[in-house]
Amino acid sequence: MPPARRAIPFDRTTPPHLVSLILLTSLGALGMNLFLPSLPGMAAYFDTSYGVIQLAVTGYLAVNALMQLVIGPMSDRYGRRRIMLWSIAVFTLASVGGMLSTHVAVFLMFRMIQAAIVAGLILPRAAIRDLYSQNDSASMIGYVTMGMSLVPMIAPAFGGLLDGLFGWQASFAALALAGAAAFALAYYDMGETAAPSTGTLRQQVAQYPQLLMAPRFWGYALTAAFASGAFFAYLGGAPYVGSEVYGMSPEVLGLYFGAPAIGYLVGNGVTGRYAARVGTNPMILIGTVLTVIGLGLSLVISLAGEDGPLVFFGFMTTVGLGNGLVIPNATAGMLSVRPHLAGTASGLGGAIMIGGGAGLSTVAGVILAGSDSSHPLIWLMTLTSAASVLSILFVIWRERRLRMA
Repeated sequence: MPPARRAIPFDRTTPPHLVSLILLTSLGALGMNLFLPSLPGMAAYFDTSYGVIQLAVTGYLAVNALMQLVIGPMSDRYGRRRIMLWSIAVFTLASVGGMLSTHVAVFLMFRMIQAAIVAGLILPRAAIRDLYSQNDSASMIGYVTMGMSLVPMIAPAFGGLLDGLFGWQASFAALALAGAAAFALAYYDMGETAAPSTGTLRQQVAQYPQLLMAPRFWGYALTAAFASGAFFAYLGGAPYVGSEVYGMSPEVLGLYFGAPAIGYLVGNGVTGRYAARVGTNPMILIGTVLTVIGLGLSLVISLAGEDGPLVFFGFMTTVGLGNGLVIPNATAGMLSVRPHLAGTASGLGGAIMIGGGAGLSTVAGVILAGSDSSHPLIWLMTLTSAASVLSILFVIWRERRLRMA
């Protein structure tokens, strides 16, 4: 029997409350952002290079992408609630392991296991699509990610503060505590939203070709991948730019690092308010164009000799703004190509998005190695954002062709 549409707090027979979805999504963002200001110090602690310790970002993203390929179909087969609970439990235990690690290889192993929390990013979106139409789900996803966007705004500053007071291990202790709290929340409030499935997991995975053969799915997925790719390149390169180019301490870097989240908060708020009225594709196009304009201005000002933390991090708010307009709407588009495969589409689309992000994060680290300028990173982000404009233009063209057919 399908779940009731009305959410009753802490009633497992009804869909999860919107606040619960925001908090569960926030845990996935917290796992990515909290410890980032500590990366240079962690490299010194483990007596390794910045390139090796950066695997805590790039490797995590790669495993994150692979896990989405499994978690999505598993949630279609076994339900959103069960997979969410298992993923949070694994993340919590891995956070404890990372905190206690004394060797970089052991630490990186636990860090990769932490990627199980990707369920917190994809399953709330799938749950929303279970309950709402495409435009309405874009609006609801926008509200969820608007609330979640406070985390990348606050987390780096909080992580830098924890590092300054107690060392990098404190960030992983905080992640373990947050994981335990999220498990309790999901257990008591997250009712099942997916329709019962009678097929096997193999049959669920076998339906991937339905998505892979859909041009619109690829258009939305690549739009999201390129748009978020600029942000992932920022994640991989901004710690180096802040500490090595601008000489910032972890505490100060943490304060500046959350700049994109300010734009992300605004962008998701606009999506939540206007997506159902304006439509997903126009919102995406506006977001991609704004990002290219912002990064282009940053590059021009920087090349003119006005490079500095305020210019670099200030213009990164446009990346967050663009992502706030693009990601919820592109996600709703992906999940609506084949609505009965919402979990699978969320996982596959997320894998494409985060897998591409892992690659761009690695590229950012490589091109910045030994550099004394932010220019290589800004160029990479600008070109990636331009590709997102082309991708959504393809979707618009494709839908116009389908209407004319």
